[in-house]
Amino acid sequence: MRLVEIIGFVPSIIFPLATVSQFITLYRAKSAAGASALTWTLFALANLCLYIYVEKFFELQAIVGLLGTAIVDVAIVGLILRYRGITTDKTS
Repeated sequence: MRLVEIIGFVPSIIFPLATVSQFITLYRAKSAAGASALTWTLFALANLCLYIYVEKFFELQAIVGLLGTAIVDVAIVGLILRYRGITTDKTS
């Protein structure tokens, strides 16, 4: 394995771990306070666009680092919208 390929694994590990960390934080808190659905939607879109742009459709680094992260980004948006609805329901 070449150095460039090894370096490619760094973001493919860090991006999903950071994103999963945010998902877990939101899930445990059961609150969307301070989280932006627009920001996480844009992150998902950016990851999908970058996946297409790099044209490395079958490389593990691209699949995990970009597509995997985009999927968790969308899950975060879902949690944000869900918890905003819960907060709105409780204050009504």
